[in-house]
Amino acid sequence: MSWSNIYLLCFTVGALWSLAAVLLGGMHLGHSGHVGPAHGHAHVHSHSGHWLSRMINPSFAAVFLAWFGGVGYLLTRHSGVQFWITLLLAIALGVFGAWILSKFLRFLQSREQPLDPADYEMVGVLGRVSSPIRPNGIGEVIYVRDGARTPIFARSEDGKEIGRGEEVVVTRYEKGIAYVRTWEAMTQ
Repeated sequence: MSWSNIYLLCFTVGALWSLAAVLLGGMHLGHSGHVGPAHGHAHVHSHSGHWLSRMINPSFAAVFLAWFGGVGYLLTRHSGVQFWITLLLAIALGVFGAWILSKFLRFLQSREQPLDPADYEMVGVLGRVSSPIRPNGIGEVIYVRDGARTPIFARSEDGKEIGRGEEVVVTRYEKGIAYVRTWEAMTQ
């Protein structure tokens, strides 16, 4: 087997491995020491150890193989560079490519925030009727959460009509429908 074929094989294995990891949601490059119970309520992150020991993981290996194989193949097939220089360049650029991707994904992961079901509780949400709620009918309420205006179908809790523009409070939420009362009725 020629060196160009070995490089091509490394590239293929690395690229397919990386693609499979992305499709399966496993691209956690450089993410080590993540420990928590089954429900994910507590997390411990270990940042001890050398930077190289934190980078060595299956995802890093996949990206390294893809870059190593790609660079090696291109240099072997399309340049007159000697074998040892090609090998050293392929190794160096393979490590560099995997390191860059590792840093980028670590940056993205540092911005992640765990989801808390309490943040998405509908009871108690204050909104404004955007489409009138007819007696015993369905209308629409717009509320703001995380800086975004979100519409939701709504019914009047007591079956009475609620006009457009009225401020309402969600008193219960069932099967995608918010049951609301006017703010005025809640404060009396």
